[in-house]
Amino acid sequence: MPLRFGDNVSTAQTDYGTVLLDERGGAYWELNPTATLVVRTLFEGGEEADAAAALVQEFDIDEAQALRDVEALVRQLRDSGLAS
Repeated sequence: MPLRFGDNVSTAQTDYGTVLLDERGGAYWELNPTATLVVRTLFEGGEEADAAAALVQEFDIDEAQALRDVEALVRQLRDSGLAS
């Protein structure tokens, strides 16, 4: 399922990743470069497995761990109300 931020979420790219602002509550979230790669892959229409593969290629980590990390990030973004 594609990942999309809610209309209430503003984003900005920084030297350290991506900053998210939840305009409803004023809370800021900072995504490190790893999370930014995952989000970018999913926003471009990729699946969670594609995002995990991108992590493996970019950061040379274990594929199973990469998939668990992607799933955890997506769950956190959705549970926080930032993404659907």
